[in-house]
Amino acid sequence: FSAGAGVSHQFRDAVTAAGAVMIDNSSAFRMDDDVPLVVPEVNPRDIEWHSGVIANPNCSTIQMVAALQPLHELAPITRVVVSTYQAASGGGAKAMAELYDQTRDFLGGTPDDELSVEAFQHRIAFNCIPHIDVFLDDGSTKEEWKMVVETKKIMHAPDLAVAATCVRVPVLRCHGESVNVEFADEVTVNEARAALKAAPGLHLMDDPAENTYPMPAHLAGTDGTFVGRVRRDPSVPHGLAFWCVADQIRKGAALNAVQIAQLL
Repeated sequence: FSAGAGVSHQFRDAVTAAGAVMIDNSSAFRMDDDVPLVVPEVNPRDIEWHSGVIANPNCSTIQMVAALQPLHELAPITRVVVSTYQAASGGGAKAMAELYDQTRDFLGGTPDDELSVEAFQHRIAFNCIPHIDVFLDDGSTKEEWKMVVETKKIMHAPDLAVAATCVRVPVLRCHGESVNVEFADEVTVNEARAALKAAPGLHLMDDPAENTYPMPAHLAGTDGTFVGRVRRDPSVPHGLAFWCVADQIRKGAALNAVQIAQLL
């Protein structure tokens, strides 16, 4: 199901009563206690306790937990701080068209106050907008809230501290994420690189001397989660930092749902 939360709610009972399993790509059931929230590389066994519905997580959450899980297996992660650089395509086809149109018009000399702004809150061309989804009472956005609560559920880590800032950037495809991780014990950069390189669905692109690191412009249409810039975070006792990129339409949505079906 990928037609919005309203449609998913409308048809859930009919689907499950017929004996089928609904793999839902909306936000309708993600935080329901009886609905597994699954990234197959991270928590595949959670499908065993479904009651007819399995939820696909938010796109920005999926790529982050895919990179966090192999590190979490080295030593328990206690805190995550993430800043996202989210592509226009996360807002749909109309949002991608708006980025194209605004870029053309802006470069053609159209004044800023005459540019058409419909898909986003502000001009997206040559701009960054720290506002995805609605604002909540605590000042965070719903997109940021999703990353916090979904990460804890997927990783079975209710005490994990997660702080997120989600930003829309003028990129067509692929979300980028800057992630800082604090562990309960020491994890070296070499240990982290080895674990990331061996993890399913992950691709290590990390050779700064050769200017090799993941970039959205080069990774649109790919299926994996790409990680680079792995380094120490000296601001905490046991900290690492990394950068990851994934095509949020593929691994962040359609592909992850298909992988759940394959897992079933």
